[in-house]
Amino acid sequence: MANSPETFPALVKEVRRQLEISQEELAHELGVSFATINRWENGKTTPFKLAWGQFDAFCRKMTAAKKLDLSEWIAV
Repeated sequence: MANSPETFPALVKEVRRQLEISQEELAHELGVSFATINRWENGKTTPFKLAWGQFDAFCRKMTAAKKLDLSEWIAV
């Protein structure tokens, strides 16, 4: 899934909105802390390569399960 550091905070929020999960629940799914998700959403930090990959894999899994639609976010 293509995305840039500038739009990443909004993407994280959109994923949580569509899945109706809290920052804490997303953190648990990704194996990161609540504070990490909070910092991502507030644009204070961007994920390192490993965490970005985990987020990407999670989004792909949720998209394949038809629980998430990020078609507007993916560069074609």
